[in-house]
Amino acid sequence: MQTTNVIAFLTDFGLEDIYVGAMKATILSICPSAQIIDITHAIRPQNVREAAFALLNSYHHFPKGTTFCVVVDPGVGSDRLAIAVKSRQYSFVSPDNGVLSYALAHHGMEYQAVKLENPSFQADTISHTFHGRDIFAPAAAHLSRSPEVFPTLGGTLDRITSYPLPELSYARQRLIGEVMHIDHFGNIITSIGAFQWKSADMLTVEAAWGLDFPPLQLNAREAHVTIHSHTVHGISQAYHEVPPGEILAQIDSNGFLEIGANQDDAADRLDVQLGDKVMLRLA
Repeated sequence: MQTTNVIAFLTDFGLEDIYVGAMKATILSICPSAQIIDITHAIRPQNVREAAFALLNSYHHFPKGTTFCVVVDPGVGSDRLAIAVKSRQYSFVSPDNGVLSYALAHHGMEYQAVKLENPSFQADTISHTFHGRDIFAPAAAHLSRSPEVFPTLGGTLDRITSYPLPELSYARQRLIGEVMHIDHFGNIITSIGAFQWKSADMLTVEAAWGLDFPPLQLNAREAHVTIHSHTVHGISQAYHEVPPGEILAQIDSNGFLEIGANQDDAADRLDVQLGDKVMLRLA
């Protein structure tokens, strides 16, 4: 695996408190050359699935050899394991709660996993409530500085926890999924994808989750997207194709179906929450 000092950081800690700063300080105390990149610290508190989706949509943009420190940990202080995972291209440290599931399933990524249990790679004193600082940050720093320490971090794991796949079903020219993420702008990102534009009007879609069906073709102008009681007619390529304030459906930068509003907050307008059902009629 190519090595790099990049550590990518994803948490639900927010930026109002000291937690992110304390973890970065821990990392730099061990690996002063580390380049720390914040993916986000705005995951909704304890929302493991939202974090898994964020990691899926971001990890492959990082240079090979990046170490990912992913801490969304509703089970902190319990008997859930702390783990490190190594693939051919990346390393990850996280709680064993499924937060790595979607990224590791992407393209069938092969990996090895170990427990984080060697005190040589942890803080001298372990808090019951802040494993991010005392266990995950030190492990990430040591892996970034010396990737060869991976097998000495702790015992080998044959399997790690998987998070249930998002909803996605297909029948009678309908794809049914759910809301996976609502971004800062109020855009509603769904589990329906992955899409590719083939022309100005034509799209193909393949199952991003679990289903086994051949790529489907659809005319973007003839598709209909329904969430709650609101239906959007057609799939646009960009916001400017509809008037300001109008709701539209489009394909986001990661290939998933998105519902947005031109210069407005679609999630607020439609009173949408994570997990709400979304239906795409292909024609």
